[in-house]
Amino acid sequence: MLDDMDDVMGVITEQIEARFGMSLLELQRAVTAAPHENREATEVVHWHGLLAESQKVLEEAEDNLVAVLETQPIELDDPAMEMAHRVNAAVSARNGRAGVVQWLLDLDAPGKKGLAAERAARFSRGARELPVGNQGLAAERLAARLSGGARQGPAVQTTTPPRPATVPEPVSRRVPLR
Repeated sequence: MLDDMDDVMGVITEQIEARFGMSLLELQRAVTAAPHENREATEVVHWHGLLAESQKVLEEAEDNLVAVLETQPIELDDPAMEMAHRVNAAVSARNGRAGVVQWLLDLDAPGKKGLAAERAARFSRGARELPVGNQGLAAERLAARLSGGARQGPAVQTTTPPRPATVPEPVSRRVPLR
């Protein structure tokens, strides 16, 4: 994915600026001023901030590892190996967050089109923005709740059906059919 890139932050920042048509600083200011205006921009700015944090952690971990490796003999001791593991974990975190930002920027990414994406969008917006065909039904349900009307039960039966009053005959007493 982004393993071989020297400047992950620079590449991602360029992609963000190209997608939204403004500098990252302008986008951050716009999102800060009106965070609910554009949900996509808000998410991208949020995840870019997380990416920047993980990049900083990665750079610090790499610097610490290099400092230890310069003083170590050929074989690494446990603290040096622990630092190497920290670098690996920081790379994974950074790459994961970079992947999220790239997914957010890609309009054709899997999960952004089709029925599942429409359902997710409706769920995230809440019941106040139902599709036009369901507006009447939603209004009726809301009015019934507000007026204290009876609530409808679930669509599927949740209790066990009543059992017959008679006990079935044991299998051994039944007469075989011929």
